[in-house]
Amino acid sequence: MRRRVTPAGAGAAAAALVLGGAGLLLGAAAGTAQAAEVSFATHCVPPAGVADPVDGTTKVEITAPATAKVGDTVDITWKFVQAASKNPDIIDLPANSVQPSGTLKAAGAQTADIALQGPRENPAIPKGGDMVLSDMTGTLKLTSPGEVTLTPDAYKVNAFGTDTVCAPSATVPKAATIEVTGAGSSGSPTPTDTGSTSPSAPASPSDSPSASPSSSPSSSDGSGQTDFTGKEVQVPYACKTPIGDKNATSPVRIDAKKNGGSFDLTVKFDGSVMDSPADIPADSVKPSMEVVLGGADKGTVHVEGPTNSAAIKSGDPIEIPDLTGTYKPGASGTSTLSPGVLTVDALGTTTTCTPTRSEVSLTLDTTEQAGGASGGSSTSGGSPGGSSGSGGLAETGDTSNGAVKALGLVAGTAILLGGAVFTFMPRKRTR
Repeated sequence: MRRRVTPAGAGAAAAALVLGGAGLLLGAAAGTAQAAEVSFATHCVPPAGVADPVDGTTKVEITAPATAKVGDTVDITWKFVQAASKNPDIIDLPANSVQPSGTLKAAGAQTADIALQGPRENPAIPKGGDMVLSDMTGTLKLTSPGEVTLTPDAYKVNAFGTDTVCAPSATVPKAATIEVTGAGSSGSPTPTDTGSTSPSAPASPSDSPSASPSSSPSSSDGSGQTDFTGKEVQVPYACKTPIGDKNATSPVRIDAKKNGGSFDLTVKFDGSVMDSPADIPADSVKPSMEVVLGGADKGTVHVEGPTNSAAIKSGDPIEIPDLTGTYKPGASGTSTLSPGVLTVDALGTTTTCTPTRSEVSLTLDTTEQAGGASGGSSTSGGSPGGSSGSGGLAETGDTSNGAVKALGLVAGTAILLGGAVFTFMPRKRTR
């Protein structure tokens, strides 16, 4: 027999959780619903490198039935009333990017750990703003007559695939009591799990081999060739992120198409794939790079990709678009092109990745052009080359030759962007 009682306000995104502090709300079932607010000292530990642990006070409201019968499955709701802290001054959290889950302790006539989880529903939360979390719900099947007490326990908050784990740091008062009637078994009550499943931890993508490098760099030989395909090179990057330094290696290829005395450049990333860990708004991520010239020519060429034209749903693949720009040679002779500083603006933050080793991807025979790059920089789309731009996290967009699906700029590493961790795993391209 299953009977439900819905608490007032249940289902809407409820008040507050953050790196420290969150509460539980229990939604009732059977008998007259009771709602009780409790507060408790809380110690919260964010993902490594994001912020320091937080100690604060959590206020929660638990809703459960006052009475029920043996055999009933009761619904319980946990509502956040007051968070122990605010969203850190690191990153704006987009709408529907935060999901709470937690445990409620049943004791007395019956003991159980009741798993609760809320939907990934929240308004956009600015840096330094109050955290707003959805109500968490769970169920408990009643097995023995008597008094069953409900007490909030540990909980976690998931954002961008990472968890902030919070636990009571002092004794927590009971939040609700259910009087259970009906004939029970003659034996002692046995611990009973809830009818709901425990919230699952974010799945970690598995590693798989990255694509192998293509053939050696092509060069213009005066034979009328106009299209030049570069070699895919593994570029080791040292990245400066909003929350610390990270190292990564990314497969990159530079292609060129002759256009008069200049060359239209296309920079491609390959071998990284991951699904989005959260909803990402449209026009929120934009990558760029400074291609480094060598050999006869000197300077840099600025290339950049478009921002994501549409919002990306949690769980959908994210693609790195081609980065494009125009190279106007500043010297005659044999010139080389290598991936340079990679920058990405994402969700109001900037990450800059600098190669720790130069890797030539393309070699061209060039003829000096007036106003060319030698000793300086070329420009693309009005953006000056040689500027180190902003950056960090890769973005979406269409690419003509199979965009790389990824949530970041590199393969086989993790980039922390604000309060979130994005992991990029290598995989062979599907052809």
